Amino acid sequence: MDLEVRHLRVLCAIADAGSLHRAARELGLAQPSLSTQLRRIEQALGGRLFTRDRTGCRPTPLGRLVLGRARPLVRELGALVAEARAAATRAPGGPRPRIGATASRALPGWLRRLRARVPPADPTLHVDASANALLRMVAEGGLDLAFVHEVEGSPLRVPAGLSVRVLVQREPQFVSLAADHPAAARHEVRLADLAGERWMVDSTVDGEWDGLCRVLREAGIEPRLLHGDYLTAYTLAATGEVVTVSQPTARPRSDLAIRPLRGDPIGVRLLLAARTEAELEDGYAELADAYWEVAAQSPVYRAWLDHTDHAPAPV
Repeated sequence: MDLEVRHLRVLCAIADAGSLHRAARELGLAQPSLSTQLRRIEQALGGRLFTRDRTGCRPTPLGRLVLGRARPLVRELGALVAEARAAATRAPGGPRPRIGATASRALPGWLRRLRARVPPADPTLHVDASANALLRMVAEGGLDLAFVHEVEGSPLRVPAGLSVRVLVQREPQFVSLAADHPAAARHEVRLADLAGERWMVDSTVDGEWDGLCRVLREAGIEPRLLHGDYLTAYTLAATGEVVTVSQPTARPRSDLAIRPLRGDPIGVRLLLAARTEAELEDGYAELADAYWEVAAQSPVYRAWLDHTDHAPAPV
């Protein structure tokens, strides 16, 4: 087998993730497929590149040698692709920024504001549950901007060379539960009120599963977690089957109660990333306006923001 750049990217992803499971998820591969690729790469190079045990993967001495040469090559190719793609998108009709984002109600307002510019921008949009995947796409030239959230206690892996600006230093995460749930009668819900509940979490959202487990255990609650996308989670929460973490800007629903958690134990940081400060500057103001517009439209979040002990300002 001839070694290719894509194989080097696989090795870097495994080293960065620290486990085959996480690397496979971030690369969009099945873990058996990634394991097969790694075996073939190791056979081509003549030795084991990673030791694998219950705690994850660690580079062997040979692996460290290969990674030391692989990373600069991957970065250089990424820079070449980024420059070429950026040049290719500079069409005569005006700028066409390529935007990536994790899910947010601010996205429609952000796109609307960009299109209202003079001259107008005509952005494309790529939504992904994985913030780390979006950051890699920016670094590799597949996106110009990425609006992502970073779960508290689970730092994102920001590729070298990216510029990052904080939109909100700490956004509280609320809980969504059935409108007739006993805890929904309170203005704030204690984790203890939900001790016997099943939580549904999307484990493809970087840091979300681990973050919730950590918070529940710190509260003395053994987590009962189910995996599912958040559209399914909200549907099941409305029927009382589960409770789920909710962005504070979530749209109100008659069958669903969105409540702050007492003490705000779960938080995220909202970030905008680009390859250059100029690109950040070009998209930041419209994003900030869009975010605070939807924050003002959420009655529960607006009340939380108006509380004298809260009110995080945009950074």
